[in-house]
Amino acid sequence: MKAAMLGKDQVTLGALRSVKAALQNAQVAKGNAREQLSENEAQNVVRKQIKQREDAIAMYEQAGRPELVEKEQAEMRVLATLLPTEMTEEEIIPVLEAVIAELGATTKKDMGRVMKEMQTRTEGRAPGKVLSKLVGSRLA
Repeated sequence: MKAAMLGKDQVTLGALRSVKAALQNAQVAKGNAREQLSENEAQNVVRKQIKQREDAIAMYEQAGRPELVEKEQAEMRVLATLLPTEMTEEEIIPVLEAVIAELGATTKKDMGRVMKEMQTRTEGRAPGKVLSKLVGSRLA
């Protein structure tokens, strides 16, 4: 944050300040403002911030506000650097096959169990939409 302040990078500074505030709010919501969030909880807060930016971009595009779309996209890029790299489909498939075999999943009815296990095994590094698509295609 200090580097962004010294470099007068308003986009980075704004994004980092919003994440800092969101992290503090999450700590307070957890019940103890002095207790640190776990790595996973912090990543979830950052993901939530990115999702908010995506929603704002959609609304700004509908309203015809390209300058605000650009600003939100720039903040999203800054926030994305705070997260670990996402898994590719090629990395997800072997994990998915193992989970399906372990759980004995065969039908779409088992999708919820498989998704829950996949989210824990991928530790949030796999996007939910990609997971859902892959699980759905495997359990068809």
